[in-house]
Amino acid sequence: MKIFVIGAGEVGTTIVQALHGAHELTIVDQEAARIEEISARYDVATIEGNGASRRTLAAAGVAGADLLIACTARDETNIVSAMITKAVAPRTTTVVRTTNPEYLEVWHEGQLDVDFIVSSEVETAAAISQTITVPAARHTDLFAEGQVQLVEFDVNESASRSIVDVPLRDAPLPADSKVASILRGKEAILPGGDAVIRAGDRVIVIGSPHAAQSWGELMVPGSGKVRDVVIFGAGAYGTAIARRLLEQGIGVRLIEASGPRARVVADDLPEARVYHSTGTDPDFLERERIGDAQVAIFALRDDMQNHYASTLAKVHGVTFTIAIVNEAVSVEVFERAGVDVTVNPRQVTAEEIVRFAHDPRTQQVSMLEGDRFEVLDITTRTGSEYVGLTFREMPIRGALIGAIVRDGRAVFPRSDDVLRPGDRAIVFTESSRVREVERAL
Repeated sequence: MKIFVIGAGEVGTTIVQALHGAHELTIVDQEAARIEEISARYDVATIEGNGASRRTLAAAGVAGADLLIACTARDETNIVSAMITKAVAPRTTTVVRTTNPEYLEVWHEGQLDVDFIVSSEVETAAAISQTITVPAARHTDLFAEGQVQLVEFDVNESASRSIVDVPLRDAPLPADSKVASILRGKEAILPGGDAVIRAGDRVIVIGSPHAAQSWGELMVPGSGKVRDVVIFGAGAYGTAIARRLLEQGIGVRLIEASGPRARVVADDLPEARVYHSTGTDPDFLERERIGDAQVAIFALRDDMQNHYASTLAKVHGVTFTIAIVNEAVSVEVFERAGVDVTVNPRQVTAEEIVRFAHDPRTQQVSMLEGDRFEVLDITTRTGSEYVGLTFREMPIRGALIGAIVRDGRAVFPRSDDVLRPGDRAIVFTESSRVREVERAL
């Protein structure tokens, strides 16, 4: 596939990292330093220029593109770039990143001539709301209209002794779930019945939402269902997260340093309790019993603020913290400081965009461990070499089918079940094997 990527920032670079090995990529950015860096790292074509210029796009050959991904930090540049491409190449699929929910609304109303718009706020809110359903997980994602859940756990000393240091075939694992991989240092184990989960491992599980919650209880006993969340920061991300959680019936408290902003949000979200405070005043934290919240989410304006606020909240008793990180280099700092989960909006946005470059049968993609692994939701074709085989007979090839969706219903297959054409397979695989898996299915 011939793909144009407009913007070589963090989102663009993540997209290039995921796609460069299997597609013909052209990257356009106005900053020479970014172009030099990306051309040094990847075998891709690069152009220093304005991605919203018809002249630049035409000279670069956008008329022959199969897919245009506009993912700069400027919404207007992205939209103009996509609309110009549609004008000169109507058959090119255009995908636009936006940080303004209004553009998403306008697109839904049919007022923007682009094929798809991906909202950073919407994707971030979705990622965090899914994480809250299993608070013991470091990462989670939903597939098949919410019928299948991917969960990733760090195994520590609190994990149930019934599943640690016990062969998987003998462990009381939750029904309707499958261990997709055990990560031990740099080693990735596709587990059989003899495999053993150890303290210090990272475990990736595919199962039903109920099974995912059961796994959470095994990993962190007493984690339970979340009913009370406090959000630090009522900006675009904070309010998007609050709105999503309120829709799930979760109680929300919002803390906002700006008085005018706090009043606007209080009017807009009457079901939430909104406080006008910095969130870093110890007296406020004690008075309002912020430490009693089951989960605290930090959506302040920069990483340093989120880091300090999350550390202070831990001191005051908050046991589970989720922080938005704006820079990839901050992730390790936050995790070493004790933040339980970090969410990078640029990463989750890139993850949603990447699926448009996959086989058209692929409905969803989840990237794990810095895109070391991927989970695909892909429909099997009639000529697939796997169709007609039982799951016991299937060759491993570095991939595992954790669930299938048949006739609209999720099925968690046993070894004697047979894969049929038209089944949607939820597949865990190494990213380097994605094309091989797509061809096989």
